[in-house]
Amino acid sequence: MSRIGLFFGSSSGNTRRIAKMIKKRFDDTTMADALNVNKATPELLASYDFLILGTPTLGEGDLPGLEADCQQPSWAEFLPQLQNVDFTGKTVALYGLGDQEKYPEHFADAMGQLYDFVTSRGARVVGFWPSDGYDFIASRAEEDGEFVGLVLDQDNQKQLTDDRLETWLRRIAGEFGL
Repeated sequence: MSRIGLFFGSSSGNTRRIAKMIKKRFDDTTMADALNVNKATPELLASYDFLILGTPTLGEGDLPGLEADCQQPSWAEFLPQLQNVDFTGKTVALYGLGDQEKYPEHFADAMGQLYDFVTSRGARVVGFWPSDGYDFIASRAEEDGEFVGLVLDQDNQKQLTDDRLETWLRRIAGEFGL
């Protein structure tokens, strides 16, 4: 089995594309194929000690899911299935997508919701990312001038994605023992 599980929720496909970009940088022994949470099971996610979890933020800070007008179930439906999963001993890195111009008051909020969920169940989260270089008003994903994971804005800063992703992956590699 691969050492790192890579799970994402998506609505437009951008978060899936980022997951595939992450996977391309690792071999199959190191990282499992990217898997949409609408095809995952709690048991599969719980089987990994190292996780990368990705989500877009929809509307005014929502996780993707049916209530947020997604075509398929996503994080909003999967998180309740994870209520009894103990994340103690797991190392988790998060990435989130948001639109800082259209939703500056809720920028990347969904990643903050994932952070709250996994840390309340004992996870150690790595891969915090500076909030400098973004123009937003508020974010549930920001703590003390840092985001709780990598934030990407594919609508307004797509040209920065490759460099940000590469730098972030180097940062978390040591935390994952790579």
